[in-house]
Amino acid sequence: MAYDVIVIGTGPGGYVCAIKAAQLGLKTAVIEKRATFGGTCLNIGCIPSKALLHASEMFHQAAHGMDALGVEIQAPTLNLEKMMAHKDATVKSNVDGVSYLFKKNKIDTFIGTGKLVSAGKVSVTSDSGEEQVLETKNIVIATGSDVAGIPGVTVDIDEKVIVSSTGGIALDKVPGHMVVVGGGVIGLELGSVWARLGAKVTVVEYLDTILGGMDGEVSKQFHRILAKQGLDFKLGAKVTAVEKGEAGAKVTFEPVKGGEATVLDADIVLVATGRKPYTANLGLTEAGVALDNRGRVEIDNHFQTNVPGIYAIGDVVRGPMLAHKAEDEGVALAEILSGQAGHVNYDVIPGVVYTQPEVAAVGKTEEELKAAGVAYKVGKFPFSANGRARAMLATDGFVKVLADKDTDRVLGVHIIGFGAGDMIHEAAVLMEFGGSSEDLGRTCHAHPTMSEAVKEAALATFFKPIHM
Repeated sequence: MAYDVIVIGTGPGGYVCAIKAAQLGLKTAVIEKRATFGGTCLNIGCIPSKALLHASEMFHQAAHGMDALGVEIQAPTLNLEKMMAHKDATVKSNVDGVSYLFKKNKIDTFIGTGKLVSAGKVSVTSDSGEEQVLETKNIVIATGSDVAGIPGVTVDIDEKVIVSSTGGIALDKVPGHMVVVGGGVIGLELGSVWARLGAKVTVVEYLDTILGGMDGEVSKQFHRILAKQGLDFKLGAKVTAVEKGEAGAKVTFEPVKGGEATVLDADIVLVATGRKPYTANLGLTEAGVALDNRGRVEIDNHFQTNVPGIYAIGDVVRGPMLAHKAEDEGVALAEILSGQAGHVNYDVIPGVVYTQPEVAAVGKTEEELKAAGVAYKVGKFPFSANGRARAMLATDGFVKVLADKDTDRVLGVHIIGFGAGDMIHEAAVLMEFGGSSEDLGRTCHAHPTMSEAVKEAALATFFKPIHM
């Protein structure tokens, strides 16, 4: 049987691309090496980590945050096994949902390792070694990413003592001391989980700031908030060795600018230095598919590789490694393959850190605007001046709106605060339509809500806020 589209990989980019293609009338199949669909995100990434972030926050609130609200309870008892069962149930619900959607949309599924044979042909090898070759008009590479490791350092990630995010969401007990290598999103989210549950957490970060690509002002306040929550930071620090011992492991690091080395003893070491595109054993070289100098599949503006009929989306190509970016690419590519016009606006892709408080951003940072020589204006509003935030004891953080100095068009919005990941979307919608800070500031917001801080920040951008 010949297909119109075969998608290799069923993470957010792959499964969304397949579903959209099927909805548009294309005969579609997917190939997945795992026993369950959903890729890293649904199985061992975004979804299980959010389940643990929520559960650990509930535990932390019960232990520390209820008395002031008049809710007096005894210190809670952690049942880690039950918390992990909640995580696993959440994962199962999501991956089963994808399986249902494949059946609903009449998508053929193949479990095994996919490999390019040539343009128009893909082989699938099952765990038992049985191989079959499938024919298709179009091939979509959506194989995602893998753990990057520590540059220049050999690390034995056993997922028991030295763990990646995969092992970091599956520990069987709370470590006494967890050392997190990397102060990015993954490290801070999982570090927060285990800190809430009672671990001492030390974050070792190469840069002088956490969340390197985020707005500098947001990063500084976020650093202060997490430090207040108990996380210890070693910034501007280069890890030179991670060695497993009889009990736990040792992490050696030294100042990036030079100086004496420091050794930390840890029960668990979480390696969270980012991810790299997964391109191994896909037959890309044999098929003539070009990679860039970072190992990513090279594509044009329509997601096509240098080989006609072979496309790529998601973490395996350029751009931020975000599930929703991959999903949008999947939809756009399916539309292109069906003869429509598909497009992704890479200037309006939100990013969220799901700690407490959350951090969310869309568009440009002040640092990026300065580097580009763009004249801009800034409006800010703190949650400490927001009525709903006061009522919820959630006054940490602020909203920052960046707009073009001449046109008032909003160029970026940055939020640190409770619910920031949901609030960021009104900014994304505004920016998608080329809206101004005045458009946002003159839009009626319900009272009392946390989102009023977004309105007030917009007011501060083009004139003055009301409640400051």
